[in-house]
Amino acid sequence: MFVPCERAAGPDLRGFTLLVPAVSVGNVGQLAIDLVISTLGMTKVGYFYTDCLVPMVGNNPYATAEENSTELSINAEVYSLPSRKLVVLQIRSPFIKNKYRAFSEALLAWVLSSKCARVILLSSSHAYQRDDEQLLGTPLRYLLTPALEESVAGVMQGLKWKEMEKVAAYPGVNDTEKVLNIPGGGITKLLFTECCSKGIEMAVLLKFCSEGDNIPDAFALVNYLNEWLQLVKCEVTTSSQWKIPSSWRLLFGSGLPPALF
Repeated sequence: MFVPCERAAGPDLRGFTLLVPAVSVGNVGQLAIDLVISTLGMTKVGYFYTDCLVPMVGNNPYATAEENSTELSINAEVYSLPSRKLVVLQIRSPFIKNKYRAFSEALLAWVLSSKCARVILLSSSHAYQRDDEQLLGTPLRYLLTPALEESVAGVMQGLKWKEMEKVAAYPGVNDTEKVLNIPGGGITKLLFTECCSKGIEMAVLLKFCSEGDNIPDAFALVNYLNEWLQLVKCEVTTSSQWKIPSSWRLLFGSGLPPALF
């Protein structure tokens, strides 16, 4: 459940867009969410209390000075930017075995009670498990629930985005029966199907990738998101428009030039 930072009632999230990362291959969604929070200077408004995630605690991942570097952060925190009607749930630890469904139910109960307008899930999927059709063109894909499709499907077509293809349920045996398959996507498929059945407006944005240094994948996914939401105004899509969080200095042996920090 959501617990606000202040003792008073939590923030009014009616009509807000909720961004959530899937704990998926390469942690691409979580890295992309880091870029959004850091660049927009979003304010922490609470945390998501749950026994579905591995417990963890650490220093402030978005520290900007020594004074706020020792602030503590936990495994699931909520950040808000009221001026853009944007709220973000950042997840920083993996799921406990067999807790996917319980987390999904708790998350969607909060979405409904807070009256968020829509949910956008940032995810990833194993590149090596793509079928022939998925190998063509961009490695970025999207999915829309029926509740959201009517209002934004035209936008996606205007952006020339590719919808996530369904694949054969029994390859080589029966290629006519197609199913949605997101290997390495963690909670993605479950959350998407639950939103479909509950009539919740939800979009999934994902990238095919492999484990390794997934910072370039995170930039690709957050730029993909930005094409739609225009969180950062830019004429040319680059990585320099995003503010790298201080915590990334510890990732992949730094890997990023000092100029980016």
